[in-house]
Amino acid sequence: MRLSGVELRRIRIPLVSPFRTSFATETEREVLFVRVLGEDAEGWGECVAITEPLYSPEYVDGAEQVIRDFLLPRLPADVTAPALGPAFAPVKGHAMAKAAVEMAVLDAELRGVGMSYAAYLGGIRDRVSTGVSVGIMDSIPELLDHVTGYLAEGYARIKLKIQPGWDVDPVRAVRERFGDILLQVDANTAYTRADTRHLADLDPFELLFIEQPLPEEDLLGHATLASALTTPICLDESIVSAQAAADALSLGACSVINVKAGRVGGYLEARRIHDVSMAHGVPVWCGGMLETGLGRAANLAFAALPGCTLPGDVSASDRYYSQDVTEPFRLVDGLMTVPSGPGLGVEPLMDVLDAMTESKRFVRLPQSRTGSS
Repeated sequence: MRLSGVELRRIRIPLVSPFRTSFATETEREVLFVRVLGEDAEGWGECVAITEPLYSPEYVDGAEQVIRDFLLPRLPADVTAPALGPAFAPVKGHAMAKAAVEMAVLDAELRGVGMSYAAYLGGIRDRVSTGVSVGIMDSIPELLDHVTGYLAEGYARIKLKIQPGWDVDPVRAVRERFGDILLQVDANTAYTRADTRHLADLDPFELLFIEQPLPEEDLLGHATLASALTTPICLDESIVSAQAAADALSLGACSVINVKAGRVGGYLEARRIHDVSMAHGVPVWCGGMLETGLGRAANLAFAALPGCTLPGDVSASDRYYSQDVTEPFRLVDGLMTVPSGPGLGVEPLMDVLDAMTESKRFVRLPQSRTGSS
């Protein structure tokens, strides 16, 4: 597929309510979109980097520069999504930037041949069960009110963000109020090995798992923690590649894996992580990073894969946005529909997107490039 140019578009989109984690409180998202223009189709990619390097070393300004100055010059003249990995390999790191370009190229490719993202990745479901991620609140009554609302909407699983000082008490309150619901917690690396005894206090609550309690590089610490707790360990930030997944599983550092395609370099690497996990008999699930409808469509395609046996974080559009950039995704009977149209299967609402746009840059691609720069 030959590309004539790439548009880099920045928007600002407000959240319906502040989303608080151990590393940041977000009231809006600054989102970078990559739009590739091909001979037969165009494609859209969404970068999941946030405004500041608080969740990962990547951030929106840096991702845009890396895409513009280092990735686009390396695009082969005749490009396919599987060719991007080798083409981008000289650029170290910057998985979120690479993932955004791959997502757009794959969208255009698949639109050109009339195939959906889900079909290409190997999805087997047309609807998927989904959970909801609940941020850190100012009080337990506020938390209980939010969980009540999400359960009434039909979400199949509740995930609570935790950090030191906001962990055992809110988990106890939710378990006591709502009984035998599917419940898990996510620490976003907020703890250390010294917190092992404290984290064991979560064992009586029969959680599905504790997600990423320790720093991402501490695989050995997670293995030690896994042997000390009865609650399973799920890894997220530690799983940066299929190789990292294989290493973590071999060490016994986790028994569940959360896959965020935008964080691991794209949906092709995400599928490889899925395949490694299936080979080890370990379930995976699709994590979310507050994506708009474009990124949500791709996440639903991944969540349709056979190894994604746990409810993911692919919530309805109105969980985060009163106005999405696509037609809204809705939760029906606790399930989300996987788009079946070509490519992502959704289209951006251009009038909405234009109204939210803060900057737009078009990069024309020379047709004589080789991708070897």
